[in-house]
Amino acid sequence: MIRNTMTALDAAPRGMPMSVPNLRRVAVRGLCFAAVLAGAPALAFDGWHVEQATVIEGRTGPWDYLSLDAAHDRLYIGHRKDGLQVFDIGARRLVQTIRGTSAASSNGAILIPEFDLGVSTNENGTIIAFSLNTLEAREPIKLGEELDTGHYDPASKRIVMNMAPGKDGTEAIVLELPRLTRAGVIKLPTKKMEGADADGAGGFFVAARDTNMVYRLDTQKLELTASWPTPGCAQTNSLVVDRVNKRIFLGCRGSETVKPSFAVMDATNGEIVYTAEIGGGNDSIVYNAELKRVFLANGVGAVLNVFEQVSPNVYRPVEALGTRAGMRTLVMDPRTKKLYGVTAEGSADMGKKILTSVGPFYANTFFPGTFTVLMIGK
Repeated sequence: MIRNTMTALDAAPRGMPMSVPNLRRVAVRGLCFAAVLAGAPALAFDGWHVEQATVIEGRTGPWDYLSLDAAHDRLYIGHRKDGLQVFDIGARRLVQTIRGTSAASSNGAILIPEFDLGVSTNENGTIIAFSLNTLEAREPIKLGEELDTGHYDPASKRIVMNMAPGKDGTEAIVLELPRLTRAGVIKLPTKKMEGADADGAGGFFVAARDTNMVYRLDTQKLELTASWPTPGCAQTNSLVVDRVNKRIFLGCRGSETVKPSFAVMDATNGEIVYTAEIGGGNDSIVYNAELKRVFLANGVGAVLNVFEQVSPNVYRPVEALGTRAGMRTLVMDPRTKKLYGVTAEGSADMGKKILTSVGPFYANTFFPGTFTVLMIGK
């Protein structure tokens, strides 16, 4: 409540003019009050919302990662048995499926424009390289029995592949660019190797969902150099690095005792400096340094959480946009600052296996003609 700042000495009898000294005092107090209001932090609300929803006709199956090639205005969709699909952002239509990726069941693509290289990461344990300019695909390269995704380290010019785990951990295969030759492996004590990102200066960070850890790797020396726990962040899943401020942003799915959360880690020592609650089923996180915004896509909660970066250690929840069930992967166009996600109308068929680790009614069946590309802006 704003209290009246005028005292009895300032008040003049009703109908009588106020004296000049009193007028001066009231004016000064008014200016001071205005200054206080001007200095108060404004409530941040950007108004992110779905601006476009484009349906891709045809059969709809499970999907996974997205990646965006801004130079060619293309969104790459890892649509598993439907292959690595190429969506023209400007024309709002599907233009191609990368050859061989349907049979291999593509989880998504790693894009390395400096080598005119895209790499489809496939469920059958292969990778398929292709040209970002022509979309022409090479022959598959077999790496293992199964793999999830991969991540590029610009400092070492190498790719780290999330392979299927063994009995006592995961052997992350490291590939040399541009020929995609095998440089070696890094053994990690996790069976759930998830999101990863590089700081551009030789540090490479991996989230481990089963151990609630972040691992720091040296991809040049092929070494695990640090293991950091994530208190307040259970099922550490998605990860992106703020290179300027040396911070690691984490999307955490939560557990029976810890709510789903957004966490910020100091990349120099592994200290958690901030946590806040988010929606359920997080699978991706996006950071934009120009906007000072962190975005977390959560498919079970059907919500997009947005945070403002006030300083390296201070963050403020901005808004939580209701999206659509299943929209869990997310990318941003760095030129337009538009966000892209995908989803489809789905149902949990109780006669089939349900991924209950994500949710008790997590969709395993999707209806044809409902697969949709969402563009989110403000």
